[in-house]
Amino acid sequence: EFIRSVYYNKLEFTRFSSSVGKFVGFTEYGMRNAAAWNNDPSKLSAMKAQKEVYCLNHVPGYYRAALTKS
Repeated sequence: EFIRSVYYNKLEFTRFSSSVGKFVGFTEYGMRNAAAWNNDPSKLSAMKAQKEVYCLNHVPGYYRAALTKS
């Protein structure tokens, strides 16, 4: 699962989760940002593509390294 969180003053106000497939807001400001970002198809497709870049390329190596150490 790919998660990108946005914080301000140690408070998470917006999060993108690849399992949900959209941005979720946790504060009033975060909900406005999430609504705007969810209406932007290029922003959503960019975040979905980040899962391909980070998770699918790096997880197998980390998983293999963890199994060899245990």
